[in-house]
Amino acid sequence: MDTDTAHRAILGLLQTYFDGLYHADTARLGEIFHPDARYVNTVDGHRTNLSVPEYFALVDARTPPSQEGQNRRDKVLAVQIGGPNMAFARVEMAMMGRVYTDFLTLVFDQDRWWILAKVFHFELET
Repeated sequence: MDTDTAHRAILGLLQTYFDGLYHADTARLGEIFHPDARYVNTVDGHRTNLSVPEYFALVDARTPPSQEGQNRRDKVLAVQIGGPNMAFARVEMAMMGRVYTDFLTLVFDQDRWWILAKVFHFELET
């Protein structure tokens, strides 16, 4: 896969990521999170390191920001292709009274891109 094709595919994955979080839709998120992915929160007092099923249980338990009428604010800050099977994305989004910065490690496996690790930090929205 050439770099331009990989970049477009990753941007599509990131759109699904934002949509899935805004709608708290784990079926949608399941399309882009590798089954072996990890969810890691780096905020003091909130540190977690979860599997995909554990993470999706948290998403399923919350009221979707879309149902609460929250404005949607998400953006891709950077995408870096590290080789034919590896990439990195830095994204930002605001929801649930927090501003999140996510570092997403991506892998190309089974003929598609997946999120293998989500490591994030949040600040309270002011």
